[in-house]
Amino acid sequence: MGVETKTIRIAMNGITGRMGYRQHLLRSILPIRDAGGVTLEDGTRVQVEPILVGRNEAKIRELAEKHKVTEWSTDLGAVINDPTVDVVFDASMTSLRAATLKKAMAAGKHVFTEKPTAETLAEAIELARIGRESGVTAGVVHDKLYLPGLVKLRRLVDEGFFGRILSIRGEFGYWVFEGDHQPAQRPSWNYRTEDGGGMTTDMFCHWNYVLEGIIGKVLSVTAKTATHIPTRWDEAGHEYTATADDAAYGIFELETPAGDPVIGQINSSWAVRVYRDELVEFQVDGTHGSAVAGLRKCVSQQRANTPKPVWNPDLPVTEPFRDQWAEVPANADLDNGFKLQWEEFLRDVVAGREHRFGLLSAARGVQLAELGLQSSAERHTLNIPEIVL
Repeated sequence: MGVETKTIRIAMNGITGRMGYRQHLLRSILPIRDAGGVTLEDGTRVQVEPILVGRNEAKIRELAEKHKVTEWSTDLGAVINDPTVDVVFDASMTSLRAATLKKAMAAGKHVFTEKPTAETLAEAIELARIGRESGVTAGVVHDKLYLPGLVKLRRLVDEGFFGRILSIRGEFGYWVFEGDHQPAQRPSWNYRTEDGGGMTTDMFCHWNYVLEGIIGKVLSVTAKTATHIPTRWDEAGHEYTATADDAAYGIFELETPAGDPVIGQINSSWAVRVYRDELVEFQVDGTHGSAVAGLRKCVSQQRANTPKPVWNPDLPVTEPFRDQWAEVPANADLDNGFKLQWEEFLRDVVAGREHRFGLLSAARGVQLAELGLQSSAERHTLNIPEIVL
């Protein structure tokens, strides 16, 4: 008796963009397709059938031919209303996302989406309500929690390695070229508020789920934003004024499930040069130990192995501080984080259950970004109210 195979047809909107193409099509859906699909708990296999959707016909056709995808379209509305389409994925511009998700859920489609899910908290909450009422499976990309470094960090938390957690500190960012002498490695809309750009809008929705997923509930935010580079050049080489923030510095009050207070601090900047092992790193300190995690690597230091340095600015440093940390092993095969979440989401779609990272979680991310911008503008700490649907 052969293995039963089901096929899920996925409309992939905004697939010509950097994230949509590289992470979602090239490193997630195509590998799943080429491996014959995802195996469910009962042995059934779920195959994926992508439909590429975008506004640039030439680019969409080229990608479809290159990757042997039989279907593509520039008519998003028609694809959403196609009764044979099961899932609508969105990686388009933030300003267009909420409308796409509403239409998809109204048509009874399951949705999987990049974030932020909306430009305003009110709209993000509305999406969460629609998702709950429609009964579809809705998933929001929470890729960083699937990265090997943060998987290891979360395992240390679960095993009680840290004792009582005291703080978490994050450093994220790199130098994004202005675009005059060297092309910028990020799209120009990222630096225009009117197009949905901005570091706070982009990254605080990530930091919300990272903080929730590693530590616990976020209770308050104190933020300072900045536009360090006021003038940039777009893809056509035209000079423009950056109206969005390119850096955000945040302090967060957190609470663990046990009720312990934790202080979080995350610096995010596209105007910083990297002097660390990875583009993002998080350090968690606790009474029994500490750990530092990046995208892939995680190192730790137990209380019993903690050195006892003495401050003496008159002598050269002799202790090899970095060598005093032990690498945390993976102890498992940790695949691409985007692909892993796609596989989990597809299993939830077939099972007809909620995805653990849904539209309400995304709304909390939008909320944190809004409050971060407000905190910076008003120069004070803001408490974070609970969202009630």
